Amino acid sequence: MTDEASRTTAARRRRTSGVAVDFDGRRLAVARRLQCMSRSELARRIEVTPSAVTQYERGQSRPTTTVLARIGLVLGMPTEFFSRGLDIPEVQPSTAHFRSLRSTPANRREQALAFGELALAVLEVIEQYVDLPPVRLPSLDLPAHPSEEDIAAAAARARRGLAVAPGPVPDVVRLLEAHGVLVVRLPAEGFDPRVDAFSSSETASGRPLVLMSPLKDDKARSRFDAGHELGHLLMHAGVEPGSKVIESQAMSFAAEFLMPRAEIEQSLPTRVDWAAFHALKRHWGVSLRALVYRAHTLGRLPDPAYRRANQQLKLWGNPEPGPLGPPESPSVLGAAAELLEQSGTPLRSLAEAARIPLASVLEVIAAGRSVKPRLTV
Repeated sequence: MTDEASRTTAARRRRTSGVAVDFDGRRLAVARRLQCMSRSELARRIEVTPSAVTQYERGQSRPTTTVLARIGLVLGMPTEFFSRGLDIPEVQPSTAHFRSLRSTPANRREQALAFGELALAVLEVIEQYVDLPPVRLPSLDLPAHPSEEDIAAAAARARRGLAVAPGPVPDVVRLLEAHGVLVVRLPAEGFDPRVDAFSSSETASGRPLVLMSPLKDDKARSRFDAGHELGHLLMHAGVEPGSKVIESQAMSFAAEFLMPRAEIEQSLPTRVDWAAFHALKRHWGVSLRALVYRAHTLGRLPDPAYRRANQQLKLWGNPEPGPLGPPESPSVLGAAAELLEQSGTPLRSLAEAARIPLASVLEVIAAGRSVKPRLTV
C-alpha cells in the first residue's frame, strides 16, 4: 500500500470513528510534556498531523475515540485522564526560574514544569478535604535595579516577615511549606539530572511552587537551594528568568537569609582555617563552599586565601567533607495524604474524582514527603 493510500485509509477510519466527548486538551499537553515528547513525535505515533495535535491541545478540535485510544497508549495514561475533570493549573515557562536554564534542554524543562502542574492539581484536590497552610509570604519593595545592600536588607525583612528568630533557620523547606508554598522533589527516575531546582510565584492556582533537585542529596546544599528559590519568589515575580543578574541576586539573598552578616561576620575566619569553617558549617547548616564565599564577599578572607580555599574545595568535590545528614524534605503533601487515609477517605477515591491515575497521585505525594511509602502486599 502506498503512503497516499495509507493516509487515505487512516483518514477514512478517523471519519467513521466517534469523536471523544468531554476531551480536555490541557490534559493532553500535560501528559505529552510529562513524557518529554514533542507534538511532532506524538503526531507521528498516533498517525495524525502535528497541526492536529496542536488543535487538540488548544481545544480547537477533538480527537476521535480511536485516536484517543492511541494517545493513551503512547503517553501511558488511561483515556479517562483526557476527559474534563479537575483543572490542572498551568505554570507558564516565562514565570519559572530555573537554576540551570541555559544548560537544560527546553523539552526537559517542560517535563519538570508538567510535573509541577500535576503536583499543584493533586494539592488542589487534597485541599478540598484538608485545610492546608494559606499563602502568607511577605511583600518586599525593591527598586528596579537593587544593589547588594538592597538585597541584604530585603533578606533581613524576609526573616522578620517569616518570623525567623536570630541564628540559623531551623528548616528552610518546612518554613516555605508553613507559609503556603508547595515544595516537592522531582522524581529521581525519568527526569534529566541537569534540571536543578526551580520556582514560580505565578501559578494558575495562586500557590507558589518550588521543585527541588533529587540529586542534591545533602542537607547543606538543599537548604541553600531552598533559600535561593525563596529569593526568586519574593523578589522576582514578573521578572524574566534566566539572566545571570537575576540568579546572582537570588544567591545573595540566600546567603544573607541563611547567614546574616550582623550575626556571622565576626566569626568568619581571616585565613584558611578548615576547623573553624567546619564548626560554622555545623552551626549554620550551609556548605563549606558557601561559607568560604561569604567570608570573601564580606571582606574577611583575602584574595590569596580565597583562591587557596577554592583549590582545596575543588579537590574535595561533591560531596564535600563533613556531611550534615540527609537533605531537608517537604512534608505537607505526605502528611495530608496520611490524614485523609486515617479519616476514611482513600486516595483512590480522590484520584478517580479528579480523573488522575492513582499511580500519578502517589508519585506526586512521594515527591512531597520525607519518607517514601512502603508497599505492603
